[in-house]
Amino acid sequence: MNTVFETALANKHVVIVGGSSGMGKATAKLALTLGAKVTIASRNTAKLEAAATEIGSAVQVSTLDMTDEVGVKAWAGKLGRVDHLVISASSAAHGTFTDLPTDQLRSMFEAKFTGPYVTARQVLPSLTDGGSITFFSGVLSRRPSVGATGLGAVNAAVEALTKGLALELGGRARVNCISPGMVDTEAYKEMPQQARDAMYDEVGGSLPVGRVGQAEDIAQAVIMAMTNDYLSGAVLDVDGGHLVRA
Repeated sequence: MNTVFETALANKHVVIVGGSSGMGKATAKLALTLGAKVTIASRNTAKLEAAATEIGSAVQVSTLDMTDEVGVKAWAGKLGRVDHLVISASSAAHGTFTDLPTDQLRSMFEAKFTGPYVTARQVLPSLTDGGSITFFSGVLSRRPSVGATGLGAVNAAVEALTKGLALELGGRARVNCISPGMVDTEAYKEMPQQARDAMYDEVGGSLPVGRVGQAEDIAQAVIMAMTNDYLSGAVLDVDGGHLVRA
């Protein structure tokens, strides 16, 4: 990252919901190195504290459950000025159309769509004019996979929200969405190491770039989305070429 990003982020308050792990944590690290003031939030206090130890003492931590609207409102009211809001927290439920339990679908929609919707709405009064909101979707929104129809539909809803809000908040805030492909993060930590490595090799080998993503790849895209004043209503595919692979 060069001085253009450092100038754009110096002393700006960046709030990252989902900043305790994976892509959110990588974004927090990068934003701090560029001079931003960073607050990370998630439901798990222990994970937040562990992430803060890794990221650096300058990061602020804040426990938040996005599915608790009353709690979100109280949390947002204590943030002070916010320049950039990033919501990378996510939830994924896999299963075919006929097999995925409806309660799992509803829970995923609540965590990945309704929670970010409510959080952005509650933070908006604290967002500086010209600030930004960055949501996260995923490549399945436009390249479906068997067994992930529900997840793809939720991702598509997030992208529709992004475009609608970019129009509705035009002149007030920019709104964009990051759509990652497969990224090597803690999301797959429950898989046996051998199976995880085999999955990464198979998926990475099918991509034009020849590998799966790293959290830092996504963090770079988030920083660009936050700082580029000409970017709004965009869905940035950071997927190694997944959408164009054979």
